[in-house]
Amino acid sequence: MPASKRRIPASQPGMADPHQLFDDTSSAQSRGYGAQRAPGDLGYPAASTTPQAAFLADPVSNMAMAYGSSLAAQGKELVDKNIDRFIPVTKLKYYFAVDTMYVGRKLGLLFFPYLHQDWEVQYQQDMPVAPRFDVNAPDLYIPAMAFITYVLVAGLALGTQDRFSPDLLGLQASSALAWLTLEVLAILLSLYLVTVNTDLTTIDLVAFLGYKYVGMIGGVLMGLLFGKIGYYLVLGWCCMSIFVFMIRTLRLKILAEAAAEGVPVREARNQLRMYLTMAVAAAQPLLMYWLTFHLVR
Repeated sequence: MPASKRRIPASQPGMADPHQLFDDTSSAQSRGYGAQRAPGDLGYPAASTTPQAAFLADPVSNMAMAYGSSLAAQGKELVDKNIDRFIPVTKLKYYFAVDTMYVGRKLGLLFFPYLHQDWEVQYQQDMPVAPRFDVNAPDLYIPAMAFITYVLVAGLALGTQDRFSPDLLGLQASSALAWLTLEVLAILLSLYLVTVNTDLTTIDLVAFLGYKYVGMIGGVLMGLLFGKIGYYLVLGWCCMSIFVFMIRTLRLKILAEAAAEGVPVREARNQLRMYLTMAVAAAQPLLMYWLTFHLVR
């Protein structure tokens, strides 16, 4: 008897294959999904969306972005035009135009100013040359680095004495900065009262007055290594050096103008200028001691 054949029911039109596990939804005829979906129906914008269509889709956010971009561009343009009124960027670049050779020579001049002969600042077309070409030119690189190093050395000294605290270190830095500010203001007021016509600028004063931090660093470091004897020896040498340096530097800025104007040396106003120069130079050793004596024990 022939083997009985299993009958497979014929699939009706519109019915899925009984052996097919999932319905084929890709077909345009699948169970009510005949209509093809638009690309944007799933929540995603079409790839070919135009800017006008995107703006119409979310006008508020796009308008805010456009307004913010316009405001940022206007603010940048305003800052670029007026930044020199508040921060003389061009002038500051001059005071930081230094190199390694200049820094080495300047430090040598600060520690040993006794052998230096020519203290005149060199000029080129009525403009002073950059500091890297003239060791007599003032710079802000050494004072800025010396101030930061002084604060770090002060923290080291306080740490070796078990007295370190962030508040005390901040007080040390702020007091040094406050004394520097008072010095600059006092000198500017004195120059105004004495009616000195000089090319000495405020930035020049900050540079010259900031050189004392170099000697302060040397004194504190020697105090940490060799005690109070090393501190007093090195600080005393640095105090004499900065006094000579300031006298020979400032007299060219203050007294030379009087000589160019033909003012007699013994004239009363010229005497005041000389006293002012001496006072500024004498204040440097006093401040060097005042800001460092408590760091060495």
